[in-house]
Amino acid sequence: MNGNRFGRLFQVTTYGESHGPGMGVTVSGCPAGLELTEEDVQRELDRRKPGQSMITTSRGEPDEVSIQSGLQDGYTTGTPIGMTIENKDARSGKYEPFITAPRPSHGDFTYSAKFGTRNWGGGGRSSARETVNWVAAGAIADKILESEGVQVKAHVNQIGDVEAPEVSFAEMLEHTEENDVRCAHPETAERMQERIEEYQEAGDSIGGSIYFEVQGVPRGLGAPRFDSVSARLGQALMAVPAATAFEFGLGRDAREYTGSERNDEWAFDSNDEPVPVENDHGGIQGGITTGEPIYGELTLHAPTSIPKPQETVDWETGEEKTEQVIGRHDPVLPPRGVPVVESMLSLTIVDFMLLAGRINPDRLDGQPGEYDTDYHPSSPRSE
Repeated sequence: MNGNRFGRLFQVTTYGESHGPGMGVTVSGCPAGLELTEEDVQRELDRRKPGQSMITTSRGEPDEVSIQSGLQDGYTTGTPIGMTIENKDARSGKYEPFITAPRPSHGDFTYSAKFGTRNWGGGGRSSARETVNWVAAGAIADKILESEGVQVKAHVNQIGDVEAPEVSFAEMLEHTEENDVRCAHPETAERMQERIEEYQEAGDSIGGSIYFEVQGVPRGLGAPRFDSVSARLGQALMAVPAATAFEFGLGRDAREYTGSERNDEWAFDSNDEPVPVENDHGGIQGGITTGEPIYGELTLHAPTSIPKPQETVDWETGEEKTEQVIGRHDPVLPPRGVPVVESMLSLTIVDFMLLAGRINPDRLDGQPGEYDTDYHPSSPRSE
């Protein structure tokens, strides 16, 4: 099975299944000299973990990370960083009715049709639990971006038909983590919460979307066509479980604009550098970053595991049957999807910056890769 690796220079390789012993990720290509602790990674994992509120799954996973390699005295060494997260609350038995009777809109049948077998406990490898690895790796990318002055933030901007007005980047930083929905507009967050609870009480689920923004991105990242920033972001974000649409800039609204309305005219900034007057292109023109903020939106469909009885077939017995998914599932995905989206953005941008030589691939202190007497593990950033 391929598709377990992401990135080119900053490479992330993941393993693990929803109800297996644990999850794991290896990060290759992280430069040496980055200050990193398990607490840095745990802080992000705590934002994604289940059981945070009444509108998330009640599965009791602490998601405690253990860094197995790639660190010395609290700093990265430049070697692969291995991290593991144990599964503490797996309950595979509830999925036995679906071994040969696929749950509606899941990957049960397609996985079995492709491989001739699958880990059926909780969806196995196709479970959204796998994103715990992405967030662990994203925490490392975040630390690198922080040292380069790049900020990544997202918030839930729509649940069902409840849509938040536009908010500033500062408002996202200030308000996103203040409520269970992770919407940076507090009044709308209350309405979203009410709507989610309505579907939850009815034994159903609902979809929504996540708005994201990246500030401080240097100009000149990316290349035309298949290595464009927009193409790579599309790959990264459409890999998020339940993703059905990725947009940047004007996104789908661009179909309603004329060329003269959408075109970004150019002007000089205070440093006499050319900059777009507007940013309808979402910080990307010709597949390459302009230096303006990258922004866009990811749509996630309603969770497919719902307690309502649904029709399926048993491909082994040939029977049509009614089954009910019994278990611990989210009634909505965007609130826990925010840190996942942020992580995939961070991983993508770090990879582009390394490819462009904006980050020293060997040493974050900018020094040559060879050893010198001023560089010691106990003081990797000696003045």
